[in-house]
Amino acid sequence: MIRFETAGESHGEALIALISGLPAGLTVDFDFINRELWRRQQGYGRGGRMKIETDKVHILSGVRHGKTIGSPIAIQIANRDWKNWEEKLPVEAGDLSKHQVVASPRPGHADLPGALKYNFKDARYVLERASARESTSRVAAGAFAKLLLRHLGIEVASHVIRVGRIELERPAAWDEIVAVTEKSEIMLSCVDPETEARMKAEVEETSRTGDTIGGVFEVVVHGLPPGVGTYANWDERLDGLLAWAVMSLQAVKAVEIGRGVTAAESFGSQVHDAIHYGPPELVTETDKPTRFTRHQNNAGGIEGGISNGEDVVVRGYLKPISTLRRPLESVRFDTREATSASYERSDICVVPAAGVAAEAMVAFIIAKEVMEKFGGDSAEELKRNYDGYIQQIRNY
Repeated sequence: MIRFETAGESHGEALIALISGLPAGLTVDFDFINRELWRRQQGYGRGGRMKIETDKVHILSGVRHGKTIGSPIAIQIANRDWKNWEEKLPVEAGDLSKHQVVASPRPGHADLPGALKYNFKDARYVLERASARESTSRVAAGAFAKLLLRHLGIEVASHVIRVGRIELERPAAWDEIVAVTEKSEIMLSCVDPETEARMKAEVEETSRTGDTIGGVFEVVVHGLPPGVGTYANWDERLDGLLAWAVMSLQAVKAVEIGRGVTAAESFGSQVHDAIHYGPPELVTETDKPTRFTRHQNNAGGIEGGISNGEDVVVRGYLKPISTLRRPLESVRFDTREATSASYERSDICVVPAAGVAAEAMVAFIIAKEVMEKFGGDSAEELKRNYDGYIQQIRNY
């Protein structure tokens, strides 16, 4: 089974990802992985930290001569900002007088519950691990999952459909979403230039007031055949796994599959995707794995916890970042007196970056489920098993 773990703190020496379960013989594209890390750093409204860091992957194990070898893959991503924090956050005992406290918890962050849970006297150590900087490791791990899926012709990409009050008011075609991910300059990752310009103005207005702003991103899985996931057990349903994975990202407060939100206020005849059956040439013309088709995709590519052959569509609803330049009311940890919440260098809007991190989480869940269904200790064996299944459903 594919799995990954991360380690590291926001201002620590490095971030770590450890991946296990990938088959041997998978070609590793270093430029692709580093571009994924670069994409996570982009977007209008990012803070000063992204001007310091130039995230690059350093692989310590599990890859030789440009291919996976079946053993665990250890990845290190250096924090360039570490040089400014070595004496403030030493591994050894160090000089406690140089410790930089987070004196008052920020509403909406993990500061207060984390300090209470671990009995810390301030929120510094909570901030260091709870920070969204941790998602850098996830993006690196997710890039490997994407490479596995690409080996089978499955792609994962994201775009932004809302920033604050400004929303994309039409569906986005797959080619448009891909084009957004391939841009050399990323603003807010919206497929419609006019809407993106309005989103930018919304971020600018937010910045002028010292506030932060959230939004909605959409992750699309293209080319996934029907039959991935299962209804047999509650904890193996594909939609549940995807919702859990995306919800685990910092600042995500809601997850939607397909037209899940508006479906709740609609009639069944308006929501469910009618099924059609096409001629044999449909498979080659559309590059779909089966002749069963849908004229709409309100289900978001999943029915009964199983992929149905349409694009899998997952939306994440991102709250505004918790660190405000005009802090909310809080209480000092030491005196319990009323004060303003602590402020540290932060972002104004991170919706595009959150979309990239969500791609990584979605890709990892899909890769995990693909490996569980098709198996194989080598990339060749996996592809052979997968191709056999595709032939089976094309003949159905």
